[in-house]
Amino acid sequence: MTKRVLLVDDDRDIREALGQTLELADLLPTVAGSFVAAKDHLTTEFAGVVVSDVRMPGRDGFYLLDHVREIDPELPVILLTGEADIPMAVRAMAAGAYDFLEKPCAPQAFLAVIDRALKARALVLENRRLKSELEAGDAAARMLRGQSQQSSDMRNQARVAARAATEALILGEPGSGTSKVAEVIHLLSAAASRPFIKRAASSLDAVGLDAAFAEARDGTLYLDEIAGLRPDVQMVLLDRLEDRAAARVLAGSTSRLPEAMRAGQFNPELFYRLDMMRVRIPALRERPEDIPVLFQHYVAQACEQANLTLPHITPELNARLMARDWPGNARALMNVAMRFALGLDEDDAPAQGGLVAQMAQVERSLLIAALHRHGGRVTDVIQDLQLPRKTFYDKLNKHGLRAGDYRA
Repeated sequence: MTKRVLLVDDDRDIREALGQTLELADLLPTVAGSFVAAKDHLTTEFAGVVVSDVRMPGRDGFYLLDHVREIDPELPVILLTGEADIPMAVRAMAAGAYDFLEKPCAPQAFLAVIDRALKARALVLENRRLKSELEAGDAAARMLRGQSQQSSDMRNQARVAARAATEALILGEPGSGTSKVAEVIHLLSAAASRPFIKRAASSLDAVGLDAAFAEARDGTLYLDEIAGLRPDVQMVLLDRLEDRAAARVLAGSTSRLPEAMRAGQFNPELFYRLDMMRVRIPALRERPEDIPVLFQHYVAQACEQANLTLPHITPELNARLMARDWPGNARALMNVAMRFALGLDEDDAPAQGGLVAQMAQVERSLLIAALHRHGGRVTDVIQDLQLPRKTFYDKLNKHGLRAGDYRA
């Protein structure tokens, strides 16, 4: 268990007395006489707890508490005061303090609170370490980036599909990266160490399909744009699946397969066989909050590949990127990131019009994302966006949107 304690108090005698108490308890105190002296010790990796006096000249204990909460809300802060002030104690706990003690406090009571806080901090750090190790070995976390709920759902769908080990459909708009999701499913599956073979469905005849199965052996065969598979080859694929060919088949599509099936262009039996599991890749316009994250990743990737210095990405550029609809999805965003990294078109991806028009485009993107997130359920959307119902409907009309178009 961690033993570090950052002790902050402007009274030198109290600092020394409490520091000695901590040392006698086999703990490791770091003492500071002010917020300024303490702040450089505070990081998300700080393996300990903070004890601070409330009343200090300049930046007081509440200021320090707020600063810690911004850096790491799970870093325990214990506040001390020399006054029996109940309202101050209530304020401290409401502000997120771990505990509140009155000076002078008995060493046993002081150390008991420190011990509980250190155990809580040790548990937080251990959970973070385990999560980091898990994600380092989790292809979904490494390769499918994004902080939105839609991205989290996509990663979970990929994990479920990987465990199921059945055929699966990966659906997304053009440029969304269906082949990348297929690779993630393969890497998460029991066949991760076996071949992963990609083929464009439109390029295959019966012989080519059999050759692809042979190459994939007991690994994974990914068929890109499955709607382009010729009708006679669709029958061959169905036969191979019925015969339980060794390779697992994943199929990707950027077109609407159910419509193709109803139009007689895609074999219904094959569709339902492939649709045993389904992973949907959300369009970028549905999750604008992911755009800055993805853009930064693509820029860093481009700079690493070209041995370039990472350029500064301004909030204004992120706003302009979020204001676009991105019909080309991740592929289009990646292209813009590459040009930006090379110093070309630094003002690329501008929203049309001035500030008002740009803000309107961002607002529209956020409305669409919320509608998708809640399946068009108006009550859930207005609670999520914290809008009055009338204002919400006014905004829908303004942007030409209808909640019913997004019902699941």
